[in-house]
Amino acid sequence: MTQDPDIAEAIAGELRLLDPAVRVSRAGAAELLDPDFVEVGSSGRRWTYEEMLAELPEMDGAAEDGPRHETAEVTGTLLAPGLVHVTYDSVLDGRRSRRSSLWRRPPGATADAPLRLYYHQGTPVPEGRV
Repeated sequence: MTQDPDIAEAIAGELRLLDPAVRVSRAGAAELLDPDFVEVGSSGRRWTYEEMLAELPEMDGAAEDGPRHETAEVTGTLLAPGLVHVTYDSVLDGRRSRRSSLWRRPPGATADAPLRLYYHQGTPVPEGRV
């Protein structure tokens, strides 16, 4: 079965955002985040586009020689043309989270414009839970 190109693009973008080289690069992260980006982190904190770009280089998983995000069960669902829901589990330094993202083509953009991360949420998984 062939994966929808928008789903493949959203998953690839999500995985790029976990790469330390992208996390430390404001320009690299900015090309993947929608200007209206919002995140509800696994800590419960709400992040805006500017806050995320400013803090991302200092967050866990950004150091090339530090702990890295490990992902599992990465899936995507096309909700509408240019709108993809990505879900996956991640582990960073022993802490497990369930993650959910919405990737969209900006309103009014052409069909070949890249998808950008519009919304992300991380939910911690208590120790001992699967």
